Amino acid sequence: MLLTMTDAIIFLIGLVIILFFLFLFFTGLKDASLFDSLEEKEYPLKEIYFVGYKFMNMINYQYKSKADRKLRKEVSVLYGEKYAEYYLRVAYSQKITISLLLLALAVPMYGLAEGLAGAFIMVMFAGVAYYYFGTATEKKIFKRSEEMLRDFSNVVSKLALLTNAGMIMREAWNEVAFTGDTTLYKEMQTAVVEMENGVAEIDAIFNFGTRCIIPEIKKFSSTIVQGIVKGNSELTLMLQQQSKEVWALKKQKVRREGEKAASKLLIPILIMFVGILIMVIIPIFANLGA
Repeated sequence: MLLTMTDAIIFLIGLVIILFFLFLFFTGLKDASLFDSLEEKEYPLKEIYFVGYKFMNMINYQYKSKADRKLRKEVSVLYGEKYAEYYLRVAYSQKITISLLLLALAVPMYGLAEGLAGAFIMVMFAGVAYYYFGTATEKKIFKRSEEMLRDFSNVVSKLALLTNAGMIMREAWNEVAFTGDTTLYKEMQTAVVEMENGVAEIDAIFNFGTRCIIPEIKKFSSTIVQGIVKGNSELTLMLQQQSKEVWALKKQKVRREGEKAASKLLIPILIMFVGILIMVIIPIFANLGA
């Protein structure tokens, strides 16, 4: 079978991409160990992320754009300021590597499918992968925030109850921090460790609010800091008021989620309704024709 001009051009472009990928692979292989500590579940194909890492180094990318500053802030929330630079580079290495890999597979798919459809699908997948992994950190932040908000009302209620019983804030904080193992409780535990390592109670709780980034929790940490400064009696009243506000917010959130769930059910209900109409109308018209 003779190759057409289109075949020749596609194979030539594909060959260049494959050779470029192999060049990055073999020249970047020395950096493979940089990604050994990553979790496979969270970072699929981490064993070849050095391809994207090599590409970013080759073009001498500086990671100073507005999007980079936003991403650096997001990864510092997830992994800590100390590791922000590392995970920023991991994020770029991940999306570049997987996108290039899918592009390199476009030509084999073109040959197997014997048409442009296979190549087009792989190119489309490469674009989707670049976008998906580019927004993965933002999605993790959203998921983390949702999880923290689910526990928030319980945490505030426990602290209000313990301080109302006469326990000082530091003891109440320590008590509540180890009653769970989800993200919010782990952040509280981090604050406990900071206090044990000599960080002032006010500073540790302020840092807790900063790490959580959620407005409600930031307000909560500020309330505690103000209460500690004013005295334990004032703190108890402030926490009780905060607890009422948090439970009211939780009720509103549950109500909104219920409304969203109800709206999502409208589509399957409409489909079922149309299906029932068809099942009823078709026999009627069939009988009329007979």
